[in-house]
Amino acid sequence: MASATGCAQTEGVHRLRLPIRVRLTLGFALAMAVVLAGIGLFVYQRVGRELLSSIDQTLAAQADEELGAGHVDADTGGGTTLVQLVSPSGRVRRSQPRTLPPLVGRRVVAEALAAGRIWLYRRLPERRGTWRVLALRNPSGTAVAVVARSLDPRDESLDHLRHELILFLPLALVAASLGGYALTAGALRPVEILRRRAAAITAGEPAELPVPPGGDEVSRLAVTLNDMLARLQAAFEHERRFVADASHELRTPLALLRTELDLALRRPRSREELERALRSAAEETQRLSRLADDLLLIARADQGPLPIRPEAVAARDLLADAATRFATRAHAAGRRLRVEPSELHLYADPLRVGQALVNLVDNALTHGEGTVELAAEERDGFVELHVRDAGGGFPPDFQGRAFDRFSRADEARSRGGSGLGLSIVELVARAHGGSAGLRNRPGGGGDVWLSLPRASAPAESAGPPPAPAATAS
Repeated sequence: MASATGCAQTEGVHRLRLPIRVRLTLGFALAMAVVLAGIGLFVYQRVGRELLSSIDQTLAAQADEELGAGHVDADTGGGTTLVQLVSPSGRVRRSQPRTLPPLVGRRVVAEALAAGRIWLYRRLPERRGTWRVLALRNPSGTAVAVVARSLDPRDESLDHLRHELILFLPLALVAASLGGYALTAGALRPVEILRRRAAAITAGEPAELPVPPGGDEVSRLAVTLNDMLARLQAAFEHERRFVADASHELRTPLALLRTELDLALRRPRSREELERALRSAAEETQRLSRLADDLLLIARADQGPLPIRPEAVAARDLLADAATRFATRAHAAGRRLRVEPSELHLYADPLRVGQALVNLVDNALTHGEGTVELAAEERDGFVELHVRDAGGGFPPDFQGRAFDRFSRADEARSRGGSGLGLSIVELVARAHGGSAGLRNRPGGGGDVWLSLPRASAPAESAGPPPAPAATAS
């Protein structure tokens, strides 16, 4: 029950997840709201300070004027400035307007005499609002000029500014959010186009996503996706050819096997006829089994590194074993197998290397002529196992694709090869950190080899020897 509830909550979260453009717009709007609020607060406080500074400058000028000239233009018509000249004892000597009660008490007068200047905020009797008050001592210390100015004009200006900010900032926020949404939608439009085009791609058809102009991140993403699609298409085509070729190769021996069995069962047969039919069926069965093993080996190599169990082994033993397996076949074909003597040792999996050598010898007997030579040669810390024949060699257009799967020369195709032998040879060589190669011999015939790491001797090969870089022959 708890698991079902958790799944339902997860699905709900996925349903409520907003599109990227909306999330980006909300984030942008939140950031803009903070910025605009900060700007509004800064402007409001800055204007308030500037207005107060202007009032203070006016009060200071009027106080100096009162102390110097004995009178001041106090804007009596508007009633925004009040002026008094006070003695050190606190008595008002002169006041403007004349009926004005004392603006400050004796304590403020004493502080002004001591400090020279005192700034105050006051609410005055019979006066509306808050007033800014300056008490300024004259140079001789015999009088204090008290000047007061109403802060109502400043407060009214700040009120107007506040109302304008409250109206303007939300409008600015809405406009910025709409602009941010439009920009985000425009920036993500190529991504949406890529998504729709990718959703329309089906397996097996060549596909390419449109690359937006500009060379930005979306353009580079489109190029990367096109490269990936090209690789997937190549892999798909490779697998499709592999399946088609494998089906073709399996169909041929199966058809021959079925034909032999049908012919054997169509009418009564003699013992000799049945034996020939069974031998032919056994040959096709062996071919099927070998083809299935080859396909399984290639499938394992496609899934990861080919598993091997390397050990120190003598090259002559591997070559002699491969020659022994084909001795009967070579004798029946009037061919000769010759193993060159060698004292070289290599560090390899005998089973896998034997499988590769079997493929090479089989190809030499099937497609070559004359004596088949098996030899081992050392080259740059590697041991090359060569299989040579005296036939017509490899066609020039075949040499570049000889190690591809199901790749066969025209004359080889007509003689029943599966086209997997050389591919398996290369897989075995690469699994050991080596390589495979082929060439035509100067005197005629073909030479195919696989290069494997060299071992000094069986007793010295408890672990893998250092593997220098292989060089192509």
